Amino acid sequence: MHQEVYNQEFNKIFRRYRNENLRYPSNPDFEAYKRLLNFLLPGDSYWFVVNYQKLEMEYVSKEIEHVMGYSPSEFTISFMNEKMHPEDMPWFLTFGNIILRFLSQLPADKLMKYKMRYDIRLRKKNGDYARVLYQGILVEHDDGGGFLRTLNVHSDISYLKHDGKPTLSMIGMEGEPSYIDVEADNMFKESNDDLSKREKQVLVLLIEGMLSKQIGNFLHISKQTVDTHRKNMLRKKNLNNTSELIGKALRYGWI
Repeated sequence: MHQEVYNQEFNKIFRRYRNENLRYPSNPDFEAYKRLLNFLLPGDSYWFVVNYQKLEMEYVSKEIEHVMGYSPSEFTISFMNEKMHPEDMPWFLTFGNIILRFLSQLPADKLMKYKMRYDIRLRKKNGDYARVLYQGILVEHDDGGGFLRTLNVHSDISYLKHDGKPTLSMIGMEGEPSYIDVEADNMFKESNDDLSKREKQVLVLLIEGMLSKQIGNFLHISKQTVDTHRKNMLRKKNLNNTSELIGKALRYGWI
Protein backbone atom coordinates (compact mmCIF):
# COMPACT_ATOMS: atom_id res chain seq x y z
CA MET A 1 0.00 0.00 0.00
CA HIS A 2 1.36 3.41 -0.90
CA GLN A 3 2.39 5.49 2.11
CA GLU A 4 0.46 8.58 1.01
CA VAL A 5 -2.79 6.63 0.57
CA TYR A 6 -2.24 4.92 3.91
CA ASN A 7 -1.64 8.23 5.69
CA GLN A 8 -4.85 9.72 4.28
CA GLU A 9 -6.94 6.73 5.40
CA PHE A 10 -5.19 6.60 8.79
CA ASN A 11 -6.07 10.23 9.47
CA LYS A 12 -9.70 9.67 8.44
CA ILE A 13 -10.10 6.72 10.79
CA PHE A 14 -8.32 8.01 13.84
CA ARG A 15 -9.88 11.46 13.74
CA ARG A 16 -13.12 9.61 14.52
CA TYR A 17 -11.69 8.45 17.86
CA ARG A 18 -11.39 12.05 19.02
CA ASN A 19 -13.87 14.17 20.92
CA GLU A 20 -13.59 17.55 19.24
CA ASN A 21 -15.34 19.26 22.15
CA LEU A 22 -12.77 18.11 24.70
CA ARG A 23 -10.09 20.78 24.98
CA TYR A 24 -8.10 19.97 28.10
CA PRO A 25 -7.27 16.29 28.62
CA SER A 26 -6.20 15.42 32.17
CA ASN A 27 -2.52 14.96 32.98
CA PRO A 28 -1.45 11.33 32.52
CA ASP A 29 -0.49 9.18 35.51
CA PHE A 30 2.17 7.00 33.91
CA GLU A 31 2.95 5.16 37.14
CA ALA A 32 -0.68 4.09 37.43
CA TYR A 33 -0.62 2.92 33.82
CA LYS A 34 2.48 0.80 34.47
CA ARG A 35 0.56 -1.22 37.05
CA LEU A 36 -1.77 -2.34 34.27
CA LEU A 37 1.08 -3.88 32.29
CA ASN A 38 0.66 -7.18 34.12
CA PHE A 39 -2.50 -7.67 32.09
CA LEU A 40 -0.51 -7.36 28.87
CA LEU A 41 2.03 -9.81 27.49
CA PRO A 42 5.49 -9.47 29.08
CA GLY A 43 8.73 -10.52 27.40
CA ASP A 44 10.65 -8.83 24.61
CA SER A 45 8.37 -5.78 24.64
CA TYR A 46 8.06 -2.04 25.01
CA TRP A 47 5.06 0.05 26.03
CA PHE A 48 3.71 3.44 25.08
CA VAL A 49 0.81 5.79 25.79
CA VAL A 50 -1.20 7.42 22.99
CA ASN A 51 -3.12 10.66 23.50
CA TYR A 52 -6.07 10.46 21.11
CA GLN A 53 -7.01 14.11 21.39
CA LYS A 54 -3.60 15.21 20.17
CA LEU A 55 -3.00 11.94 18.25
CA GLU A 56 0.54 11.67 19.57
CA MET A 57 2.74 9.47 21.71
CA GLU A 58 2.91 10.87 25.23
CA TYR A 59 5.32 8.25 26.51
CA VAL A 60 7.49 5.48 25.01
CA SER A 61 9.43 3.12 27.27
CA LYS A 62 13.19 2.74 26.95
CA GLU A 63 12.83 -0.98 26.12
CA ILE A 64 12.13 0.01 22.52
CA GLU A 65 15.88 0.46 22.05
CA HIS A 66 16.45 -3.24 22.77
CA VAL A 67 13.44 -4.53 20.82
CA MET A 68 13.51 -2.32 17.73
CA GLY A 69 16.74 -0.33 17.91
CA TYR A 70 15.06 3.08 18.05
CA SER A 71 15.22 5.67 20.80
CA PRO A 72 11.94 6.58 22.57
CA SER A 73 12.09 10.09 21.11
CA GLU A 74 12.17 8.69 17.55
CA PHE A 75 9.02 6.64 17.97
CA THR A 76 6.16 8.91 17.00
CA ILE A 77 2.87 7.85 15.39
CA SER A 78 3.99 9.04 11.95
CA PHE A 79 7.34 7.26 12.42
CA MET A 80 5.57 4.01 13.34
CA ASN A 81 3.33 4.29 10.28
CA GLU A 82 6.36 4.76 8.03
CA LYS A 83 7.99 1.62 9.47
CA MET A 84 4.94 -0.59 8.90
CA HIS A 85 5.19 -3.29 6.26
CA PRO A 86 3.31 -2.10 3.13
CA GLU A 87 1.30 -5.34 3.00
CA ASP A 88 0.10 -4.84 6.59
CA MET A 89 -1.03 -1.23 6.17
CA PRO A 90 -4.45 -2.19 4.71
CA TRP A 91 -4.99 -4.66 7.57
CA PHE A 92 -4.06 -2.03 10.17
CA LEU A 93 -6.63 0.37 8.71
CA THR A 94 -9.25 -2.39 8.53
CA PHE A 95 -8.67 -3.30 12.18
CA GLY A 96 -8.93 0.37 13.16
CA ASN A 97 -12.38 0.56 11.57
CA ILE A 98 -13.54 -2.68 13.20
CA ILE A 99 -12.32 -1.61 16.64
CA LEU A 100 -13.99 1.76 16.27
CA ARG A 101 -17.32 0.16 15.34
CA PHE A 102 -17.04 -2.32 18.21
CA LEU A 103 -16.25 0.28 20.87
CA SER A 104 -18.88 2.70 19.61
CA GLN A 105 -21.55 0.10 20.44
CA LEU A 106 -20.41 -0.33 24.05
CA PRO A 107 -21.75 1.72 26.96
CA ALA A 108 -19.16 4.01 28.53
CA ASP A 109 -18.77 1.83 31.62
CA LYS A 110 -17.56 -1.11 29.50
CA LEU A 111 -15.03 0.71 27.32
CA MET A 112 -12.16 -0.04 29.71
CA LYS A 113 -13.06 -3.72 30.00
CA TYR A 114 -11.57 -4.76 26.66
CA LYS A 115 -8.06 -5.39 25.40
CA MET A 116 -7.46 -5.06 21.66
CA ARG A 117 -4.93 -7.45 20.15
CA TYR A 118 -3.54 -7.84 16.65
CA ASP A 119 -0.23 -8.43 14.89
CA ILE A 120 1.61 -6.37 12.28
CA ARG A 121 5.14 -6.14 10.92
CA LEU A 122 7.36 -3.17 11.73
CA ARG A 123 10.82 -2.49 10.33
CA LYS A 124 13.58 -2.43 12.91
CA LYS A 125 16.50 -0.05 12.79
CA ASN A 126 18.72 -2.77 11.28
CA GLY A 127 16.31 -3.08 8.33
CA ASP A 128 14.74 -6.41 9.33
CA TYR A 129 11.00 -6.72 9.88
CA ALA A 130 9.72 -7.86 13.27
CA ARG A 131 6.31 -9.46 13.67
CA VAL A 132 4.88 -7.35 16.49
CA LEU A 133 1.94 -8.29 18.69
CA TYR A 134 -0.01 -5.15 19.59
CA GLN A 135 -2.05 -5.10 22.78
CA GLY A 136 -3.90 -2.02 23.93
CA ILE A 137 -6.42 -0.97 26.54
CA LEU A 138 -8.28 2.27 27.07
CA VAL A 139 -7.12 3.90 30.31
CA GLU A 140 -8.97 7.23 30.13
CA HIS A 141 -12.13 8.44 28.43
CA ASP A 142 -14.49 11.35 28.83
CA ASP A 143 -18.07 11.15 30.11
CA GLY A 144 -19.39 10.72 26.60
CA GLY A 145 -17.11 7.75 25.88
CA GLY A 146 -14.59 9.69 23.79
CA PHE A 147 -11.06 8.31 23.86
CA LEU A 148 -8.44 10.16 25.88
CA ARG A 149 -5.56 7.74 26.30
CA THR A 150 -4.66 4.14 25.58
CA LEU A 151 -1.92 2.02 27.15
CA ASN A 152 -0.22 -0.06 24.48
CA VAL A 153 2.41 -2.80 24.28
CA HIS A 154 4.40 -4.07 21.30
CA SER A 155 5.95 -7.53 21.74
CA ASP A 156 8.26 -9.14 19.19
CA ILE A 157 6.63 -12.47 18.27
CA SER A 158 8.70 -13.16 15.16
CA TYR A 159 9.73 -16.49 16.68
CA LEU A 160 6.07 -17.51 17.01
CA LYS A 161 4.57 -16.32 13.72
CA HIS A 162 6.62 -16.21 10.54
CA ASP A 163 3.95 -15.61 7.90
CA GLY A 164 0.22 -15.41 7.33
CA LYS A 165 -2.15 -12.47 7.43
CA PRO A 166 -2.56 -10.34 10.57
CA THR A 167 -5.39 -11.30 12.93
CA LEU A 168 -7.52 -9.29 15.35
CA SER A 169 -9.07 -10.20 18.70
CA MET A 170 -11.01 -8.26 21.34
CA ILE A 171 -10.38 -9.75 24.78
CA GLY A 172 -13.03 -9.13 27.43
CA MET A 173 -12.25 -8.60 31.13
CA GLU A 174 -14.41 -8.81 34.23
CA GLY A 175 -16.79 -11.31 32.68
CA GLU A 176 -17.19 -9.57 29.33
CA PRO A 177 -17.22 -11.87 26.27
CA SER A 178 -14.13 -12.16 24.07
CA TYR A 179 -13.98 -12.19 20.28
CA ILE A 180 -11.00 -14.20 19.05
CA ASP A 181 -9.59 -14.03 15.50
CA VAL A 182 -12.41 -11.82 14.28
CA GLU A 183 -13.43 -12.37 10.68
CA ALA A 184 -12.17 -9.31 8.83
CA ASP A 185 -12.39 -8.50 5.14
CA ASN A 186 -9.46 -6.37 4.02
CA MET A 187 -11.31 -3.12 3.30
CA PHE A 188 -8.24 -1.39 1.88
CA LYS A 189 -6.71 -4.17 -0.22
CA GLU A 190 -5.06 -2.72 -3.28
CA SER A 191 -6.59 -3.37 -6.63
CA ASN A 192 -4.56 -4.43 -9.64
CA ASP A 193 -6.24 -1.61 -11.57
CA ASP A 194 -3.25 0.66 -10.92
CA LEU A 195 -1.30 -1.36 -13.52
CA SER A 196 -1.79 -0.36 -17.13
CA LYS A 197 -2.73 -2.85 -19.83
CA ARG A 198 0.81 -2.81 -21.21
CA GLU A 199 2.33 -3.25 -17.75
CA LYS A 200 0.16 -6.31 -17.20
CA GLN A 201 1.35 -7.72 -20.54
CA VAL A 202 4.95 -7.22 -19.46
CA LEU A 203 4.22 -8.77 -16.08
CA VAL A 204 2.72 -11.90 -17.64
CA LEU A 205 5.83 -12.40 -19.76
CA LEU A 206 8.11 -11.80 -16.76
CA ILE A 207 6.24 -14.54 -14.93
CA GLU A 208 6.83 -16.81 -17.91
CA GLY A 209 10.56 -16.24 -17.47
CA MET A 210 11.31 -13.86 -20.35
CA LEU A 211 14.06 -11.26 -20.15
CA SER A 212 13.49 -7.61 -21.05
CA LYS A 213 14.97 -7.99 -24.54
CA GLN A 214 12.80 -11.04 -25.26
CA ILE A 215 9.71 -9.23 -23.99
CA GLY A 216 10.54 -6.25 -26.20
CA ASN A 217 10.82 -8.45 -29.26
CA PHE A 218 7.58 -10.24 -28.42
CA LEU A 219 5.62 -7.00 -27.88
CA HIS A 220 7.44 -5.08 -30.63
CA ILE A 221 8.74 -2.43 -28.24
CA SER A 222 12.27 -1.51 -27.20
CA LYS A 223 14.13 -3.09 -24.27
CA GLN A 224 14.30 0.39 -22.68
CA THR A 225 10.52 0.67 -22.80
CA VAL A 226 10.18 -2.73 -21.13
CA ASP A 227 12.61 -1.66 -18.41
CA THR A 228 10.59 1.51 -17.88
CA HIS A 229 7.40 -0.55 -17.44
CA ARG A 230 9.21 -2.76 -14.92
CA LYS A 231 10.40 0.24 -12.91
CA ASN A 232 6.92 1.77 -12.96
CA MET A 233 5.37 -1.44 -11.62
CA LEU A 234 7.91 -1.62 -8.79
CA ARG A 235 7.18 1.99 -7.91
CA LYS A 236 3.40 1.54 -7.99
CA LYS A 237 3.55 -1.57 -5.83
CA ASN A 238 6.27 -0.21 -3.51
CA LEU A 239 8.56 -3.18 -4.22
CA ASN A 240 12.34 -3.52 -4.45
CA ASN A 241 12.93 -6.00 -7.27
CA THR A 242 11.32 -8.08 -9.99
CA SER A 243 11.34 -11.27 -7.91
CA GLU A 244 9.09 -9.57 -5.35
CA LEU A 245 6.88 -8.28 -8.16
CA ILE A 246 6.41 -11.74 -9.69
CA GLY A 247 5.83 -13.42 -6.34
CA LYS A 248 3.18 -10.95 -5.21
CA ALA A 249 1.53 -10.85 -8.63
CA LEU A 250 0.98 -14.60 -8.38
CA ARG A 251 -0.06 -14.42 -4.74
CA TYR A 252 -2.51 -11.55 -5.03
CA GLY A 253 -3.78 -12.09 -8.57
CA TRP A 254 -2.53 -8.89 -10.20
CA ILE A 255 -2.83 -10.36 -13.70
